[in-house]
Amino acid sequence: MMMYEPMRIRIAHSPDSDDAFMFYGLASGKVPSDGFELEHVLSDIETLNRAAFAGAYEITAVSFHAYAYLTDKYMLLPHGASMGDRYGPIVVSNRPASSLNGITVAIPGTLTTAFLALRLFDPSVAYVVMPFDEIQEAVRRGDAQAGLLIHEGQLTWADEGLHKIVDLGEWWANRTKGLPLPLGGNVIRRDLGASVISRLSGLLHDSIAYGLGHREEAVAYAMQFGRGLDKARTDRFVGMYVNNLTLDYGERGREAVQKLLREAHEAGVIDKPVRVEFARSA
Repeated sequence: MMMYEPMRIRIAHSPDSDDAFMFYGLASGKVPSDGFELEHVLSDIETLNRAAFAGAYEITAVSFHAYAYLTDKYMLLPHGASMGDRYGPIVVSNRPASSLNGITVAIPGTLTTAFLALRLFDPSVAYVVMPFDEIQEAVRRGDAQAGLLIHEGQLTWADEGLHKIVDLGEWWANRTKGLPLPLGGNVIRRDLGASVISRLSGLLHDSIAYGLGHREEAVAYAMQFGRGLDKARTDRFVGMYVNNLTLDYGERGREAVQKLLREAHEAGVIDKPVRVEFARSA
């Protein structure tokens, strides 16, 4: 009798409470792996964006900004999007400001969707790149004039006495008559083939559904990735970025992705039109 090694699949995502919640079902074994050997790789989103250009992982979280340049290697999974529905990355400063004129903004990476949205908001913005988890403190100390906050910073900036200049999710919703701002999604490598892609897509759907259906235990697991957030704020942050749009983009979510990438191309932020393609689930 021949023995077959299970197919090894690396799933790369950020070490954040929302991603941890999303993958809890699979990471805990509560959702069976369908015969795959799953390995979870944790890294910050800009590092994952860069790694995706080499096709480093079979499944990976990426910014939609980065996805624009990855369509030859990856397609979007129809589950796992993080979208800001009238909220999103926030530009803050340590003193009140009504615009970005004369202000240099610390950003978490040039391939992040937060930076893409910032460029759409202010095409002439001056910026400097800094690790995402250093930006808030740099602004508080005055080492940076302003900072573009992602992840938990969207909930904690006011605690530091910082001042909001613009919430890019709110700005985008007003600009688009209520569309959510697509920030990140999960992509899967094309060379896995249709059958494997379909099965893995189904696993991700089931993992998200498990977390949403077993919220208390999934939030308790996610808290270890919350960088100091208490249970209430972890639950709030998870709810912001893991919801029905995460379980399935739907027409509204897909329209938002298309519009964001189309506008970015028209504005010259992305240098080519982007053909958005979603994988099929089992």
